[in-house]
Amino acid sequence: MTGEAVPVVTIDGPAGSGKGTIAVKLAGLLGYHYLGSGTLYRVLALYSLQHQVKEDDLQAILGMCEGMHIRFSPWGDDGEVRVLLDSQDISDQLRTEECAKGASSLATCPQVRQALLKKQHGFRVTPGLVAEGRDMGTVVFPDARHKIYLTASARERAFRRQKQLKKQGISASLVNLLTEIEARDARDKQRDISPLRQAADAVRVDSTDLSIAQVVQHIAALVQNE
Repeated sequence: MTGEAVPVVTIDGPAGSGKGTIAVKLAGLLGYHYLGSGTLYRVLALYSLQHQVKEDDLQAILGMCEGMHIRFSPWGDDGEVRVLLDSQDISDQLRTEECAKGASSLATCPQVRQALLKKQHGFRVTPGLVAEGRDMGTVVFPDARHKIYLTASARERAFRRQKQLKKQGISASLVNLLTEIEARDARDKQRDISPLRQAADAVRVDSTDLSIAQVVQHIAALVQNE
């Protein structure tokens, strides 16, 4: 089957809208592969740290983009996806603040984004792919047949984040979280490279008042009933 014939479902949207959770569950329901695009930048940041490559050594970083083999493992009932780099599980290492900062820096480099674009295209294999991120439907897979723009009110997204932190034993102000989310929304929409926006042919899904299961079933119906 050619790359163009492999079905792709893209899920874009702002931070905290539930893209990752929904995409994983949808991929499991459809029997598709999963791609968390933002994770690739964290993997590259970790790979750079492991090989002691500096951020300004562009040629070395681009070489690592070509050489690293990334795979998202099958997920269980808990929806937890493990990330494998050259067959090694690096999921826990990707959650560090150092990786987050490195990923943010790498994401601003056009050459790195272009190199990882090719890497993301490689995930498009049979029987299909569910890809989530900020620019899946606008830049990475503009020809995708099914495009979703998943959103929720900023207050609801702040509340969800507060609940996540509480489970980790961390106390956080809802007001502060709301301010941070609104600021991040503005940055994502105004950035020069691949700004967050809804593709013209994407279906907008507001998850503010919906459960995870309801969102998954709604998107699955859009895909399966066409």
